Amino acid sequence: MASQLQNCRRYWLGYDSGEGTDDGVSLYRSGVRHGQLNGILRVTAGHFAEAILRAKIFDALPWIWWVGPDSYSGLAEDLLAAGGVEVGRIPVMAAPVDELAEVDVPAGLTIERVTTPGSLEAWVNAYADPLGVATDQRSAAVLMEAGHPEAPQHLIRFAGRMDGRIVATSALLDSDGVAGIYVVATEESYRGRGIGAALTAAAVAEGRRRGLPVTTLQATAMGRPVYERLGLRAVAEYRLFRYS
Repeated sequence: MASQLQNCRRYWLGYDSGEGTDDGVSLYRSGVRHGQLNGILRVTAGHFAEAILRAKIFDALPWIWWVGPDSYSGLAEDLLAAGGVEVGRIPVMAAPVDELAEVDVPAGLTIERVTTPGSLEAWVNAYADPLGVATDQRSAAVLMEAGHPEAPQHLIRFAGRMDGRIVATSALLDSDGVAGIYVVATEESYRGRGIGAALTAAAVAEGRRRGLPVTTLQATAMGRPVYERLGLRAVAEYRLFRYS
């Protein structure tokens, strides 16, 4: 579990613009106006007051406070007492790589790696609508993705192409001995065809090729049934809070 949570922090902290850390307060600030792209990921015991002070760097940006198993046990209660509002919960799901189901690639879908600036821009535009990135924030999101320090050696991005364009995305982060899966998104009009499962499986397959024994991800309500069919199971949970 510790390695899975560290993988998650490494992924999100890669979007920091230079002010975040992974110490007693794990914080990232991308500057893109999207709640999940700015946040506090972890607070260890004795650092709550520091976290409150450091949250001021978000200023007018939307951001989220994650409360998971790598934070101290009373963080949620302290946040609620300080005026925080719980806005959701997301499961951490995991499974041994070799136990995940095989997935057929839907007819007409090709899966490719994202390796050029042009394809990176198209990749971001493909996940922007499903993940709620506003049109005026997409250029900033492309720069954010281009600057992720784990890419391209450890962060491998996959694009699902159909009808001549990218309609789905996923990514693998190879770190801390686990295969972390991120950015699984499918354009709305292409959902229900198994495309998201195929993009997830492509990232898992790369993790298997690299010898990573465990796959981990954080699931949305929409994605959870897809991942369960693949063989992933909930092993922990993040509670999400707003605080201002």
